[in-house]
Amino acid sequence: MTEYLISNARIVNEGQQSEGDVLVRDGRIAQIGNAITAPAQARVIDAAGRVLLPGMIDSHVHCREPGLTHKADIASESRAMVAGGITSFMDMPNVQPPTTDNDALAAKQTLAEGRAMANYGFHLGATNDNIEAIKALDPQTTPGIKVFMGASTGRMLVDDEAALDAIFASAPVPVLTHCEDTPMIEAAEQQARARYGADVPMREHPNIRSRQACYASTTRAVELAQRHGTQLHVLHLTTADEMVLFEPGAMAGKQITGEACVHHLFFCDDDYAAKGTLIKCNPSIKTAADRDALRKAMASGRIDIIGTDNAPHLLAEKDNSYFDAPAGLPLVQYALVAMLEHVTAGHLTLEQLAAKCAHNPAQRFGVVERGYIREGYWADLVLVDVDRPTGAANDQVLAKCGWTPFAGHVFGSSIAATFVSGQLAYHEGEVNPRCMGRALRYNH
Repeated sequence: MTEYLISNARIVNEGQQSEGDVLVRDGRIAQIGNAITAPAQARVIDAAGRVLLPGMIDSHVHCREPGLTHKADIASESRAMVAGGITSFMDMPNVQPPTTDNDALAAKQTLAEGRAMANYGFHLGATNDNIEAIKALDPQTTPGIKVFMGASTGRMLVDDEAALDAIFASAPVPVLTHCEDTPMIEAAEQQARARYGADVPMREHPNIRSRQACYASTTRAVELAQRHGTQLHVLHLTTADEMVLFEPGAMAGKQITGEACVHHLFFCDDDYAAKGTLIKCNPSIKTAADRDALRKAMASGRIDIIGTDNAPHLLAEKDNSYFDAPAGLPLVQYALVAMLEHVTAGHLTLEQLAAKCAHNPAQRFGVVERGYIREGYWADLVLVDVDRPTGAANDQVLAKCGWTPFAGHVFGSSIAATFVSGQLAYHEGEVNPRCMGRALRYNH
């Protein structure tokens, strides 16, 4: 394994900034200091004028494998991830067949071995009848249990009250919830069909996938967690209303935590006119006021973690009427540069960005020896050029779907280099196809 010296970097880590060097050896951070002498065999990367961050840990992605690989797969999505500064990911269970038992978890681990360019982990999916599989999972190899409390169909929708109680009472790892109230959504869909027929305009999406449906379901999840003492992480929050359910401040010691996603922090309902079904996602993108509330919640600590909910579909699938266009966006390649826009705009600091994209997901899921720039930890690092813009374009997308909702936008910064477990996965526009991620391990 190649040895690297990253010199003259502005290191952002654990609430501080410092100028210094980082020596990477045998996949790990061997030394952090000033004026480190480069070993004879080391490759030197001059980081002068650039920012070194811990690599982003995206705890919320959909790689679509197995069963939906015409849209994406572990190899294609992880290639886009490393180009975007994401060094580790945790994949969701709503694939075909769904990841709802230990055999399915093991099968996904096998699929990732030797193919994932980023480090990888897989959440177990809850159903109305798999409580024994939940109790039997290995906390050292499984980050969390995904519970669809709405917005899913078939076996992945958990709508039985007794099953929800059992899951929240018995979960040996954090419970992650998708919170939307299905009966409210179905009633709103019927009203929209009655008014518009099959040709429902996209501007109705936040009315159908409404703020009330989000608030009711999130309130229910928080109540369940409080009753059972469950470690709860609520995914992709979208409304100002929900923010009152989460405590501000540092994440350490919190039982209940919240996530916001890159697209909900970037777009608002004004963008449906231009973007249409390209930004159709569940939960829906809502008002500018909601977006502003999410941005303020990042700064206050009510939002603890930033994820992507990367959920690719082909453009041909998106190019449909409202009810036929699937929900979900490809996001990983431009996620970190999109978040750096919030630093430029003053919505959060670089130190807060490092916490919400790396430190906090590592802490929330007990990721072993990752998420920080510390001697002895795995060298998962991203070098950012804050003065070199990145133009988002469909023909630059490395994911299989070949498009981005950010197309045409110019971000103010760019990813100069990404290290995954000490390997130079991406450097100056080039992906290293020999880079292979490792299975994440957890200490819950």
